[in-house]
Amino acid sequence: MKKTLVLVSLFIVAAACSTAPPGNVNTNANMANANKGAETKSAGAVSESDIIAKEKSGWDMIKKKDWDGFGKLLTSDYLEVLDDGVHDKAKTLTAIKDFELSDVTFENWKMLPIDKDAVIITYTATVKGTFKNEAVPPGPYREAAVYVNRNGEWLAAFYQVTLSRTAPPPPSPSPTASQPAKSPASPAKPGETGPDAVANEKLVWEALKSKNYDAFASYLSSESMEIEAEGVYDKAGSVKGVTTVDLSKAEQSDWKTLKFDDDASLVTYTVVLPGMKPGEKPDKEYHSTIWVKRDNKWQALFHQGTPAAIPKAAKAETKKMKM
Repeated sequence: MKKTLVLVSLFIVAAACSTAPPGNVNTNANMANANKGAETKSAGAVSESDIIAKEKSGWDMIKKKDWDGFGKLLTSDYLEVLDDGVHDKAKTLTAIKDFELSDVTFENWKMLPIDKDAVIITYTATVKGTFKNEAVPPGPYREAAVYVNRNGEWLAAFYQVTLSRTAPPPPSPSPTASQPAKSPASPAKPGETGPDAVANEKLVWEALKSKNYDAFASYLSSESMEIEAEGVYDKAGSVKGVTTVDLSKAEQSDWKTLKFDDDASLVTYTVVLPGMKPGEKPDKEYHSTIWVKRDNKWQALFHQGTPAAIPKAAKAETKKMKM
């Protein structure tokens, strides 16, 4: 049977119808200020309350096992990112049928407008249920879904889930590195971003690998949001976070894109961070970034990272080593 977290991820996505690594400062309060007045904020003809209602209706359909109704909530080119990779609509609709949902609670709803025809809704979910008669972890899970206006109807086009976890304590500074890393004395000029989301994301990683944090910051929208297992971050939190880790050897692959409209696109991909030990934080993660065109400039508005599930064999080996 597939990993339990993958299974619970698959059922959570049913409800849905950085390229920054984890930051080290939780900025939920700052994000709340950035979203102040969200109850009345709207994107085009949709409001936050409209999108929340759609999201909750998806959960109701799961309880009722209304799979046809659920499928109608998703776009034909729908994508989701779980802890085992990227899935399309067909795979989602097949997997969800083995889930039995008994209860779910929500918290921390926030809507972030992308443009007049697309929005991001984020929240946390705690669940009770089984998948193929096996209990799933309750969470909480950090959820994000993108709704787009297709021919006058708001449908879910993208979803990603990340299991929440407590941030590990910061490492002790070495004698020669007691201060946070800084940008190079003469940082390279940031590259020009454009409508190609993959090219934009590669510019971000060039900046991170060269520790050009000024360039990295220039690629982020002033209202950017980042979701990681350890927390939710605003632009300042994301920039601070990347200065605490060495990303010079990070490798990216499996690029996929999804165009929401002429002013917004999604890119998903796999990141491998060499050097991690088995059983510790996974060396593989699945990342997604939404790029938007604002004032004739393409910037990263949203980013989410989901650590890959640790294979059962690696978990068993780690448990054996600790005994």
